[in-house]
Amino acid sequence: MQGEKRMSLHKKLQEGRIRLQAMKLEKTGFNKFSGYNYFKLADFLPQIQTICYELGMCGVVSFDSDRASLIIHDTDDEGKCITFYSPMSSAALKGSHDVQNLGAVETYLRRYLWVNAFEIVEHDAIDEESGSKKKTHSATDGALASLEHDDRTAAQKLAIAIQLSFSKKENEAGYELYAKETDADIRVAAWSLLDSKIRSAIKKMKSDIDDFNNQIDEKS
Repeated sequence: MQGEKRMSLHKKLQEGRIRLQAMKLEKTGFNKFSGYNYFKLADFLPQIQTICYELGMCGVVSFDSDRASLIIHDTDDEGKCITFYSPMSSAALKGSHDVQNLGAVETYLRRYLWVNAFEIVEHDAIDEESGSKKKTHSATDGALASLEHDDRTAAQKLAIAIQLSFSKKENEAGYELYAKETDADIRVAAWSLLDSKIRSAIKKMKSDIDDFNNQIDEKS
């Protein structure tokens, strides 16, 4: 209709996030090492594609040597777009050749980019509202939501990197990622996204390191 005001791309994206948030998504992925469920691409991407089509958006994922990107285009206003980036990573899956490892990385980053764009939180209210478990609160509740967008993204990336390290049984590397984060707010927010087993492992490693350092100080 002539004179009708178009919805801006940012408003379209926010509308899409709200629509997705209202859907009852099921986590079909399961991490056997840490014992938690997570969203696989197939759990949310079909819904996102439908939402994007209805609102006039189109997402395009691409990869280059040092970063991956998701560009969300406004199909009603050519030239308008919002871009999300993630650094490229690597994988070393047992029994896999280089192309398979590359495919694993691209699949993971593709999932992460959509999670980032649509603000999908793995540990969300859907789990907390389940009647099979009593809702509990901790000192870190709300830590992620209280951050600005860039810091929130950094906390999510840190939590995902730590989870990947522990899932590959590279516990020391995961602990180092957590311990070396200098921003206390980001570290606390990332901590709130980790499952209890990883938290316990990090606590134990910190305790062991503190005990060792204390022994060194006593001998010096």
